[in-house]
Amino acid sequence: MKHSTTQQTRRGHRGPARQLGRTLALVLPVVLVLSGTLAVTRVNWSGNPSDSVLTATDVSAAGAKNAAPRAPQDVLRDQLLTELQEKDPGVALTHLQEAVDDRPSLGRHCASIARALGRAAVRAYGPTRAQSFSRPVCDTAFASGVAAAHS
Repeated sequence: MKHSTTQQTRRGHRGPARQLGRTLALVLPVVLVLSGTLAVTRVNWSGNPSDSVLTATDVSAAGAKNAAPRAPQDVLRDQLLTELQEKDPGVALTHLQEAVDDRPSLGRHCASIARALGRAAVRAYGPTRAQSFSRPVCDTAFASGVAAAHS
């Protein structure tokens, strides 16, 4: 009887780990594709088409005549994620705070953008170094993104 209890206990401990492994196996390829896409995307904030750089995403967007315009918070998030990769999370957080100060309507999206930056920082720098960039932008959303990506 004790043997079957031990087997059930062992299987019980394997279940959540196996589920986590399966979840990572499904999510990780998506994250890698998105981070690769963000690495080659450049957003033209000047509004002057002569300053723009044509990238692969621009070509596909040019062909879609009925494509819906992207929301400002999505454009900002993508730009900041790219900036985090090219520079560091501290620069991205500073620019997030400046963007929210300049456009208060972005304030309601600040926490979700900061959490996304926290998760991306863990992927790029590891949990300890990512946490060192934490600052009080959008409360503690960056730190919660770091913690969520680390756990």
